[in-house]
Amino acid sequence: MPARIDTAAGVKHTRMLGIGAYRPRRVVPNSEIIGPIDSSDEWIQTRSGIKTRRFAGDDESIVSMSVAASRDAIAAAGLTASQIGCVVLATSSMMVLGPSAGAVVATELGMSDCPAFDVSAGCAGFCHALATASDMVRAGTAQYVLVIGAERLTDLLDPTDRSTAFIFADGAGAVVVGPSDTEGIGPVAWGSDGSQTAAIQQDKDFQTYFAEVAAAEADGGTSERPYIRMQGTAVFRWAATFIEKACRAALDRAGVTMDELDVFIPHQANIRITQALTRALHMPEGVVVAQDITETGNTSAASIPLAMEQVLRSGETKAGDVALLMGFGAGLAYAGQVVTMPPLSS
Repeated sequence: MPARIDTAAGVKHTRMLGIGAYRPRRVVPNSEIIGPIDSSDEWIQTRSGIKTRRFAGDDESIVSMSVAASRDAIAAAGLTASQIGCVVLATSSMMVLGPSAGAVVATELGMSDCPAFDVSAGCAGFCHALATASDMVRAGTAQYVLVIGAERLTDLLDPTDRSTAFIFADGAGAVVVGPSDTEGIGPVAWGSDGSQTAAIQQDKDFQTYFAEVAAAEADGGTSERPYIRMQGTAVFRWAATFIEKACRAALDRAGVTMDELDVFIPHQANIRITQALTRALHMPEGVVVAQDITETGNTSAASIPLAMEQVLRSGETKAGDVALLMGFGAGLAYAGQVVTMPPLSS
């Protein structure tokens, strides 16, 4: 007879057990951005809602920011690093293909022989990673999973690009996912549309870049590194229409009505997109709507955990409140789920 293969013992329910965040030390007001793009503070605020953002220093890498956020998340969960069974790190700005940032973060946290990997799904990356982690815990693959969203988008910013220079920023947020007596992470609503890759993309691949560098060295010229480019109108149109349907799908899959929501945490892409979504969804007046974009900018995969931490830290919401998360962006890709808010570290 063939050998019998055992099945891992999983759990029925999961939730986020703790959250942590890291914002770079340097606060960058609009006054530092406007010169190279021939703009104004008023134009930037009207266009995006952004007043300030954080730019990472030389000593604030994706790994170091992730480690700092993760330590707070693990402490908030009442766990130790040795209890983490896997690390899933969402990022689109790690400038090397290997090793994965997640593996280095696990080692920096003192985790021994811990599986770790990165997820690249643009601004929807954190919600992709959260869904993956939740399913791992349900399946019994790991008891506790550390989920991180981290970006150093300033490495990919052209300071003269009027469509992106004022939008993107740096930071990291992390949560610990584990078992729960009641449901704390609803089924994910997710998808992608590769036909719209040009809406947000890196303007050249690294093979092209290295070829340009070699040619420039040969003739004494220069070559620009790859930058993020964005077609703002196309992204706004897609986000303000299609993402409404995705939000409703996440609510339906969780069996939660709009009136039962306490908090709405969309990807912090642009205050106008957030406002358009809340109008289209007919969001009840009492629902707290995250607006971390105002002080933090658009941090892509770090956006949602940073926004969660901000509304918790401000006292606008509390652990256990019911929230709708929705990430969307480059790909074009989206992912969202209904969750209960995690506790902060003391």
